[in-house]
Amino acid sequence: MKLKKCIFILPGLIIAIAAIVFFFFMKKIENFADQDINLSQEIIFTVPAGTGRTGLESLLIQHKLIKDNQLLPWLFRFKPELAKFKAGTYRLQKGMSLRSVLQLFADGKETQFTIRFIEGSRLSDWSKILQNAPYLKHEIERKTPQELFGALGMKEAESLEGWFYPDTYMYTAGTSDVELLKRAYNKMKTAVGLEWENRENNLPYKSAYEMLIMASIIEKETAIESERTKVASVFVNRLRLKMRLQTDPTVIYGLGDKYTGTIFRSNLSTLTPYNTYMIDGLPPTPIAMPGLASIKAAAHPAVTKYLYFVANGNGGHTFTINLVEHNKAVSLYRQKLKQDK
Repeated sequence: MKLKKCIFILPGLIIAIAAIVFFFFMKKIENFADQDINLSQEIIFTVPAGTGRTGLESLLIQHKLIKDNQLLPWLFRFKPELAKFKAGTYRLQKGMSLRSVLQLFADGKETQFTIRFIEGSRLSDWSKILQNAPYLKHEIERKTPQELFGALGMKEAESLEGWFYPDTYMYTAGTSDVELLKRAYNKMKTAVGLEWENRENNLPYKSAYEMLIMASIIEKETAIESERTKVASVFVNRLRLKMRLQTDPTVIYGLGDKYTGTIFRSNLSTLTPYNTYMIDGLPPTPIAMPGLASIKAAAHPAVTKYLYFVANGNGGHTFTINLVEHNKAVSLYRQKLKQDK
């Protein structure tokens, strides 16, 4: 009789013990998953394409993010949803648990990097920014100008200058610099196209491209919002009267690396395609990447009789309608410069 009781009790006891062991083992795995990864500061962590469970385990150990690697295979076995990680580059922060890290990998929520291009910057500035951008795939330097135009989807090959919309762009690791430029080009093409369609009547531009050139000049002449349409009116009035634009930013652009921060009289009398003191009309290409405000100003200039403007010494400009008034404004500006010394 006692033997029969033992026979019935023993399996139940074994099952109970196994259940208890399993319970504590699972608790250990849960605690392992919920432990903080070993980080003292934020890092960028890359899971290469083709990485398996063993490979990820090696990476976590290599970066010293986990201490006990024996439990990781068990965690993957009992939590298979955490084992479906995706290749990519992720931002790991101090205080994250192993579970949250693996969930991040499983969701494929790659870190987003930012790159900012400011209004008035040139293509040469953009090239430097792109070269120094982290985790960006560099393809531009391997392309000929013709190949680059094709990759960007540009039909008109006047110039790359001016055709990229200044803004802050987000990208993930492995994005190519060409892809970023293509996004910036499409955004600029849309902005210019929209303003060209809604432009004021009888503007002295033969094409949307000429309006873009004008916008780039406005961008370099003033950063004051309230002045943009006035600056545009000056240049539009001059074009209508067949007067030369006589704007220093175009001269500076034409000088290229020869410009050292000062325009000399000799520069104004040196012929380049961008010396608007010597050439008629607009320069052949934009001289910078204009922002939307300058594009709008070029499309909707103020209605004025202004033909001149000069710095007023207070950050803005004085606008005048004839040379006599302009010379007085120049004289006042020079007097202020002397007083401020």
